[in-house]
Amino acid sequence: MSGCRCRLVVTVDGPTASGKTTLARRIAEIYGLPFLDTGLLYRAVARRLLAAGRPVEDEAAAVAAARSLTPADLERPDLHAEEVSQAASRVAAIPAVRAALLDWQRAFAARPEGAVLAGRDTGTVVVPEAPVKLFVTASVEARARRRFRQLRARGERPIFARVLEELEARDRRDTERAVAPLRPAPDALVLDTTDEDVETTVAVVRRHIEAWRVRASCSSHAPREDGVQPQPRSRRASSTGTSMEYE
Repeated sequence: MSGCRCRLVVTVDGPTASGKTTLARRIAEIYGLPFLDTGLLYRAVARRLLAAGRPVEDEAAAVAAARSLTPADLERPDLHAEEVSQAASRVAAIPAVRAALLDWQRAFAARPEGAVLAGRDTGTVVVPEAPVKLFVTASVEARARRRFRQLRARGERPIFARVLEELEARDRRDTERAVAPLRPAPDALVLDTTDEDVETTVAVVRRHIEAWRVRASCSSHAPREDGVQPQPRSRRASSTGTSMEYE
């Protein structure tokens, strides 16, 4: 990762419906940084395969799709369909596909203004040298409830038991795959969002970022609109908010 030691790059990893994307997007907004949901890359590859009627395990077709992705592919509204979600998990287990998408992700992280990336291996494989690494998790039951609500909000008619079963299967694929398994980086701040709302977790992360800036002798990246001085690193915040829900 090029650039000065004060360039802020934040990686946010975690399992499905842990809240990592919501948190990453919020941090990018606060600090004025570009945001990449790396999971969309795998979803876009899966969608291309499904649209072409190709098996998602077809390595050659998957790699070809990965190498030909365009920014427009990441804007498609159907990337969050459940069929695409399940296919993306299988596509992401193909080492050659992960390799084909690695340069895209690293180029995004190397932007001179900094970046925020959310995914499953952004802190362990994509940008292991990022100064701020987060790993977001929650109980599988809490994540299943979130996923259930998401599907209902999209007009689908999910069955909770099936949603839970699919999450458990996805967790096994993500954590047991041979290449880039889902796990926290050794120096990642681990955040359990099971019983925490979004703004509470955001407050914890902001303190963590400001503490890193103090250690690195960097000036604050963004003004504190709440006027609160940075506090020492903590995994818990003292106040709560309810303006957002986790994805």
